[in-house]
Amino acid sequence: MTRKLFVTTALPYANGPFHIGHMMEYIQADTWVRAQRMMGTQVDFVCADDAHGAPIMIAAGKAGKTPQQYVADIAAGRPRYLQGFHIQFDNWHSTDAPENHALAQSIYRSLKANDLIEVRTIEQFFDPDKGMFLPDRFIKGECPKCGAKDQYGDNCEACGAVYQPTELKNPYSALSGATPVLRSSEHFFFKLSDPRCVEFLEAWTQDGRLQAEVANKVREWFTRDEAGNVNLGDWDISRDAPYFGIEIPDAPGKYFYVWLDAPIGYLASLKNLLDRRGVDFEAYMADPEREQIHFIGKDIVTFHTLFWPAMLKFSGRKVPTAVHVHGFLTVNNGEKMSKSRGTGLSPLRYLDLGLNPEWLRYYLCAKLNARVEDIDFNPEDFVQRVNADLVGKYINIASRAAGFLTKRFGGKLTDRIGGAGAELLATLRAQHHTVGALYAEREFAKAVREIMGLADRVNEYVDQNKPWELAKQDGQDAALQEVCSVCIEAFRVLTIYLKPMLPALAARVETFLKVAPLQLADAATALGAHEIGAYEHLMQRVDPKQIDALFEPPAQAVVTTPEAAALPGGEALAETITIDDFVKVDLRVARIEKAEAVEGSTKLLRLTLDVGEGRTRNVFSGIASAYKPEQLQGKLTVVVANLAPRKMKFGVSEGMVLAASHADEKAQPGIFVLEPWLGAQPGMRIR
Repeated sequence: MTRKLFVTTALPYANGPFHIGHMMEYIQADTWVRAQRMMGTQVDFVCADDAHGAPIMIAAGKAGKTPQQYVADIAAGRPRYLQGFHIQFDNWHSTDAPENHALAQSIYRSLKANDLIEVRTIEQFFDPDKGMFLPDRFIKGECPKCGAKDQYGDNCEACGAVYQPTELKNPYSALSGATPVLRSSEHFFFKLSDPRCVEFLEAWTQDGRLQAEVANKVREWFTRDEAGNVNLGDWDISRDAPYFGIEIPDAPGKYFYVWLDAPIGYLASLKNLLDRRGVDFEAYMADPEREQIHFIGKDIVTFHTLFWPAMLKFSGRKVPTAVHVHGFLTVNNGEKMSKSRGTGLSPLRYLDLGLNPEWLRYYLCAKLNARVEDIDFNPEDFVQRVNADLVGKYINIASRAAGFLTKRFGGKLTDRIGGAGAELLATLRAQHHTVGALYAEREFAKAVREIMGLADRVNEYVDQNKPWELAKQDGQDAALQEVCSVCIEAFRVLTIYLKPMLPALAARVETFLKVAPLQLADAATALGAHEIGAYEHLMQRVDPKQIDALFEPPAQAVVTTPEAAALPGGEALAETITIDDFVKVDLRVARIEKAEAVEGSTKLLRLTLDVGEGRTRNVFSGIASAYKPEQLQGKLTVVVANLAPRKMKFGVSEGMVLAASHADEKAQPGIFVLEPWLGAQPGMRIR
């Protein structure tokens, strides 16, 4: 029977771009989903922007935007990350979409009908300086359980305790710094203390669907009274206006707390996908064979293992089959990431520097397992592991054999394989069940060790049979073809095993081998007398300088003399102009549709720009020393749009792309092309 999965990752809060923690979770889930599909599983993989809440409302106000526009601008930048790291969701949606409004209100009504909603008048913190009730995340203080300082008003990031904001010690407003005052307000509560909820959650959290360390942690949240009864605290699910969110039915001025509607966004994104496919959402979810799987970080366990399953259970819906929790990503032996110290790892900077996204996918997978453990990004280990494993062990197998097959045998593999070669291939094929099981169990690090151990055996075979020596000997054509065929067949099997981690590389291998998209079961069968294509190098080694650049801290301004202070960027400011002079220069946002080297020039790149005119422009830019063409393609930049066309040796340049550099290029080398903020569109004018 075909396994059926509905898979999600945690919804990113739509108040900023993705950070490396997001990418680690998406890479873990994407790798697992790809492996499942290679094993014949039916998977729908969705996510969405978590678009509601006071933080977004406040940030939007500061930016002079509506919350909807603010979220849309953030969302416009998502595809570059996802496509850049080959993360392939079936749907990406928003919690502010109609589907989520309808589902959240429907689930609430079901909980209310089940007598699990209670209205109470509570004392709530109010910021006297801002004139508003403070959301939990805008109240800080000391944790009432462990005493950790600067903890938020809903749960402690140090010990995981869940509490009411009024329980914080020495609270203060994160908006104004003022000491908040208590005022009365009517709030809505989800009665987790109801014996039905307690009984269900006590069983659900301990029945094996959670990792052992997660189940043990959750058990701590069930307290017992003097009579021995197990208790849970009720959950405040409402917030007062002003608030950006979903209105509570029949309660003017009251909105669902963002954490109520956020996980419902999983269902809303799925419903949006199924509606477009013409599939009935309710029937899909009612399928008893359908599994619901969530990938999340350890900081949001509370919401996904107590509130979310109880909401689903008592609104008459399917509860999660499993919640897979991972740890955090640290740098250099557990050091907390910090941009100012140069220990931050920016996903976009990684891509902009031309680093192969599949290097990062492989490296993270080589460290990820099924436990809730933090994993460490070590730059030296990254370079060593990628260069030794992917290039030295894996890619080298194909590069050492393919050329002989193409030049001497027209690319034809032989099916006459015996002896050590047949034994080696049998060993590799026999591991497809083991590798598949390791992927299914999320034991990616073990899978990597298994695969690289097999690659070692293949390389031992190559060293023992020395195809480069067979090629020099008369009468050894059959032996040479057999050895090289064994290598290519082994390379194909290893590619199958690595494909969930390296999907783009696997696609290039499939083209080279002239085979259909590889499935896990293909590892058990042989290609036989098959013709392959011409080999082209598949992966470069990591240059340690690239990694050094990735972790370079932001440049610090060093002013040693008054004269130096008067020379920002190494040169004096230009003479003063009027606003009339400035507006004569028409600066526009442009998208770099194409970037290419200019034959005969070491300084210029030819850029094809979309400036929103319904046509493209050709611009030559002297930035070849700083950027490779592939780093620029698809990026937004700023162009002087009304500069007179200039005829150059290589063609006509129709504008000028803006870039920054220091006046003393030897002392402070570097050219930095300007890039507009997220949400800018080609043709927008810079004012």
